[in-house]
Amino acid sequence: MGFFGLFGGGNAGASIEEYLKEGAVVIDVRTVEEFKEGHVKGSKNMVLNAIPTKVAEIKKMNKKVIAVCRSGARSGQATSFLKQQGIDAINGGPWQNVAKFVQ
Repeated sequence: MGFFGLFGGGNAGASIEEYLKEGAVVIDVRTVEEFKEGHVKGSKNMVLNAIPTKVAEIKKMNKKVIAVCRSGARSGQATSFLKQQGIDAINGGPWQNVAKFVQ
């Protein structure tokens, strides 16, 4: 099991760039304070522990999801949970990984 496997949901076969081209929504699972310090342009802030209450809202978006955080650990947890809920999601890792692809 690789490093990202420990946190659930590496990018098995799916790239951040591909997901962005397909109109994926970026969900930042860090705290509100962390999000305010910097984030991916256009991303949505949904704190990790609130994700279970946001499933219906996320499903309504009808988009693929790229989860991000500070290190990749929290976004990995969110990715695993979202996949269990039938949502097509990948772990984008640290938010800066995704920010470099967003204009």
